This record gives sequence, structure tokens and C-alpha cells, in this order.
Amino acid sequence: MKIVDLIAWFEEWANPAWQESWDNCGWQIEPGVLQEEARVLICLTPTLAVMQEAIAHQKAGIPVNLIFAHHPLIFSPPKSLRSGNPIAEMARLAFIHNIGIYSAHTNFDQVQDGTADVLAQILELQQVSPIVPTQPGLGYGRVGLLKSSFALKELLATIQSRLAPPALIISPTADLEQKLDKIAVLGGSGASFISAVVKTGAQAYLTSDCKFHQFQESRDRDLILIDAGHYATERPACDRLVQKFRTVNLDWVQLSQQDEDFRLFVQ
Repeated sequence: MKIVDLIAWFEEWANPAWQESWDNCGWQIEPGVLQEEARVLICLTPTLAVMQEAIAHQKAGIPVNLIFAHHPLIFSPPKSLRSGNPIAEMARLAFIHNIGIYSAHTNFDQVQDGTADVLAQILELQQVSPIVPTQPGLGYGRVGLLKSSFALKELLATIQSRLAPPALIISPTADLEQKLDKIAVLGGSGASFISAVVKTGAQAYLTSDCKFHQFQESRDRDLILIDAGHYATERPACDRLVQKFRTVNLDWVQLSQQDEDFRLFVQ
């Protein structure tokens, strides 16, 4: 499948028109690869490490020509491109090595098998619906019922084993023996959705990037807040994207091994 056809197929599923006004989904850099057979490296964040990984594959005989990322490379127009600037360096390498960079961010967050939906599947939630619907069948986050009542400590153990976060932050007054039935999830920075989660009746909310006073707010509203980190809550959807891309018989598609969490937890 050519890159132009792969992107058209993807955009029928996760239309860039659904992105938020502040977002920058779609082509970040397109160096003239649209008519080439797609050989795709999928990542959470397009970094120089991922670009070097793609170049290493080229040198090994695999002509990778597309980095498909969840996070945009460019959120706002840079005022200049200068040597030593990471975006400038990514652009330089992209054109030298003929590697496109495409991002699917808030449009991918909303869809079936997107970031939130994959988290709901990992926790085996049932009767799932969006926390905040945006249009029929789409929306941000997911809320659903556990297959059977879990104690909070069992839910935390499940999150640890299936998402492998470097650490979990939870509401300090949470009762680890409390039985849970209804859970909300949202990959990435989801603290702004706390009020919407409370309205769903969820007892616990798995997300990331929560601040001190957001834990206070959740405690005061009887919601158990679970912060598993940005990387751990969004990386699984990238793996799912690899699986979906394989269904369209690409010549080559692989999950990046150089994606970075950007945080180191010191024991």
C-alpha cells in the first residue's frame, strides 16, 4: 500500500478535522514520499532518537519512509529553524533520508481502538461509553463496568501488570479494600475531565499528569484518582495501531523501540 493510500484509510477512521483547535494533527513533514510503498515506524513521540532508529533501519536494508506518531512534532509554527534546534534537525534528517512524519493526536484519542478505548479494553471494561461524547460513537475517555467487582488493590495490581508504569500515584485517603464496579479511563493528560468523570458515577479514574490540587479535588468529590503516567497510558494504543496497520498488508510496520518516557523515577 502506498503512503497516500494508507493515510487516506487512516483518516477515514480518525479524521484530522476532529482535532481540537489548539492541536496540530496530520502531516508534520512530507518530503515527497506519498507515492512510495509504506514502511512505517510507529511511535508515541517523534524524537531524534526515533528518527535515528528509522535511519538505522534504512542502513540495515529496510527502507523506512514514514514515522507515524501520536504526539505532533510541531504544536505551533516555529519562528526559525536553526542548527541545534530539535525540530530543525528532525526536518533536516527527514528530507535527507526521505522519511515523512505524520501525527494523529486528539482525533485518535476519540475513536474506537484509540488511546482511551485501548485502555478500556486492557481493563476489560464492559458497557463502555465515552466520558465526554463529541459525536455519535466518538468521544474523549471511556467509562465502563468491570467484569466483576474488584478491590482497589486488585485494580492497582492489574494496572501495574498490564501497563507496567514506573510508578502509580493514587488518592491518599483511598481504601485499598474498597470494592469497585465502575471505572473511567483516559490516556495522557486527563485531569481536566475530572468533573465529567464524576458525573458518570465512576468510582475510580485512571489517567495521567495530575497535579496536587487535582488529587485534592478528586478526594473531595469521592473519586479515586489513579495517575499511571503519560507514557504508560498512551503507549498501548501505539502498539494497537501497529496491529491495525498490519491488517492492510503493509510491506513493513513496527513499533519504535526508542520511544521515551522522559521521566526517570529514582527509588
